[in-house]
Amino acid sequence: MSQSARTKLALTAMLAAGAALAANTAQAVPDTPKKWEKCAGVSLAGRNDCGSLDQKHACSGMASVDNSPQEWIYVPAGTCDKITGGVAVGLKPAK
Repeated sequence: MSQSARTKLALTAMLAAGAALAANTAQAVPDTPKKWEKCAGVSLAGRNDCGSLDQKHACSGMASVDNSPQEWIYVPAGTCDKITGGVAVGLKPAK
C-alpha cells in the first residue's frame, strides 16, 4: 500500500470515527413545559415556591419542614404523580 493510500485511509477512518462520536453524543433538549402544576408534599424546608395551602404564610422559602403536605413547588404538568409523596393541587399555563 502506498503512503498516499495509507494517508487517505487514515483520514477516512478519523472522519468516520468523528461522525460516529458526534452521532452518539447528540442529546435532544426537552421543550419548555406548556403547563405547570402545584405539587404539594415534596418541597424541602425553605425551598417552597409560594404561600402555603393552609395560608400560614404567603411567601416562597418559608417552609419550615421537609415534605409538608401544606407546602408546594411548581413542576411540569404530569410530573407530580411520579414523585413519591407528591399530590397535584392545581395547574398553571406557562408564560
